Amino acid sequence: MKSIRCSFTTLWLLLVSVCAADEVLFKDDFAGKLGDGWSWVREEKTAWRIADHALEIRVLPGNLWGKANNVKNVLVRPAPDTVQGEVEVAVSIANRPTHQYEQANLAWYYDDSHMVKLGLELVNKEVCIVMGREEADKTRTLAKIPITATTVRVRLLVAGSRIRGQYRIAGTDAWLDAGAGDLPAPPNAPAKISLHCYQGPPDAEHWPSFSEFRVSRVRK
Repeated sequence: MKSIRCSFTTLWLLLVSVCAADEVLFKDDFAGKLGDGWSWVREEKTAWRIADHALEIRVLPGNLWGKANNVKNVLVRPAPDTVQGEVEVAVSIANRPTHQYEQANLAWYYDDSHMVKLGLELVNKEVCIVMGREEADKTRTLAKIPITATTVRVRLLVAGSRIRGQYRIAGTDAWLDAGAGDLPAPPNAPAKISLHCYQGPPDAEHWPSFSEFRVSRVRK
């Protein structure tokens, strides 16, 4: 009888765990090609590729922070509705920047002038987790956290009009807070999710990689 009770308890805990698991809305492991639904803003075909289950984007000169808005290869896809519940967007980024403000980002993106970004960036010779908010080309840094790692997993958690950013160092299990704030409010621009790189060195080829991209509905 005791073993039956234990088996029932184990089964119940398993069912509760399954029911509480986040619902994956979209995933892309970049297995030889981009998944359905992606599109490019200002595509430069020679400056992106799929290799070893990762998307690699060359960091080209140009900017997406402030008024310049001239960088190429901004990858976007539609974002899910956040009114029905919190959405998590996560991706692993590997980046070894050498040029000031050279960066690779995950972003909640509306257009070139409205977004919240989170990624790996070189700031004053330090590799940092940087989270920033931009509205009508007016920018605000929400977090700048020096780290020694060059491979991290980052995620944006969006519910209603609020957004939070977190990161996890490769090889660890703990999510660490980066920053939080309100989403920008662009006129007539639907929310998208973006992967992009910019402020690359003009005299070298650097190819940050993005892998294990996931979009999930968070279940409480």
